[in-house]
Amino acid sequence: MEEEILRSIDRKLGALIKILAGNFVQGKSKTDAILTLGAFGMEANVIADIVGTTVATVNARLWEQKKKSGSVAKKPKKTEAAQ
Repeated sequence: MEEEILRSIDRKLGALIKILAGNFVQGKSKTDAILTLGAFGMEANVIADIVGTTVATVNARLWEQKKKSGSVAKKPKKTEAAQ
């Protein structure tokens, strides 16, 4: 019984978050909406649902932003000696 109540509360909170986030990014481009919601720490699947795109697209836009900001470490190039 308690678990059923918690699941119900979780579903309702999830719905409220989606409504509020959708209103917050209304009028923004999909990319701007993705980046804004990503900055709030929302999960890619939730962002995709709010923005109306795929999880792959969300992950790609977030990756591109990280790459631009330099927060993604570049892999060192292999040298002939390391091969």
